[in-house]
Amino acid sequence: MAPEAAEGAGAPCFDAAIIGGGPAGLSAASWLGRYRRSVVVIDSEEYRNACVEMSHGYLGTDPAPPAELRRRARQEVARYPTVTFAKLRVDRASGIRDRFLLSAGNETLRARRILLATGVSDEYPEVKGFFEHYGASVFHCTSCDGYEAKDCDIVVFGWGNQVTGFALSLLTWAASVSVVTEGRHLEADHADRDLLAARGVTVIEDDGVELVGQRGGLEGVRLASGATVSCQLAFFSIAHRPNNRLATELGCTLTEGDCVDVDGDGLTSVPGVYAAGDLTPGVQLIANAVAKGAVAGIACAQSLLGDKP
Repeated sequence: MAPEAAEGAGAPCFDAAIIGGGPAGLSAASWLGRYRRSVVVIDSEEYRNACVEMSHGYLGTDPAPPAELRRRARQEVARYPTVTFAKLRVDRASGIRDRFLLSAGNETLRARRILLATGVSDEYPEVKGFFEHYGASVFHCTSCDGYEAKDCDIVVFGWGNQVTGFALSLLTWAASVSVVTEGRHLEADHADRDLLAARGVTVIEDDGVELVGQRGGLEGVRLASGATVSCQLAFFSIAHRPNNRLATELGCTLTEGDCVDVDGDGLTSVPGVYAAGDLTPGVQLIANAVAKGAVAGIACAQSLLGDKP
């Protein structure tokens, strides 16, 4: 490899730098490790599901604490001698294929390839006691935790036009669903409102001010009006935003939903830059993230072989 003559000269250089240590990033790292490529997994250790007690739907581990899944995955990946881990937050990414530069605080790293697995960030309802219950009785994903809502009374926090479908999907499991709009007007047309009413979903355009009960024992949502809506579980659907800052810096094309646009191999519009997991379009499940990470990791490893045969 030709030495860097400019910024970053002398900094450690890897075949691939994976930014993000969740399921997608670790899956990619395992496959790059199997291809005997030098890999650094740069992980800020700030996870979307850090408060979640149990993850569901990942075959062979259902249910399992997310922290335990990460611990086991890191342990498996660490057995590949070419894979290392760095607890860092990347501040800046630049460069072109075979010559990428990453800045993380006082650290500088170079890499021939970059694989982004930075996930998404959620917007939370401003309700007293929210984080006391989040991950035990309050969730953001109906697919992940809808089954646990079976035969329960559910409150949904949200007001956007996606809330109609979100609330109706919970009727697959729930005994009842009430939508609390945090004092805002529900962004739904007459047809959606009629559909919610016909399916028995109550819309409450009031502000939820407090969650009632202890962690694991949610009893209801107290409203600004003083009334309490009884529930055993709550969900929220406000906004979740792809963590695409580094992708934007590198010049990657984004989708209309601000996800990173990738091809079937996880390759972005920038040669040498791959992306996987929730940062890319598609269903946001651990199983899907692992699969995307595997595809992108293998494609990234094979790209380092040179021209395809």
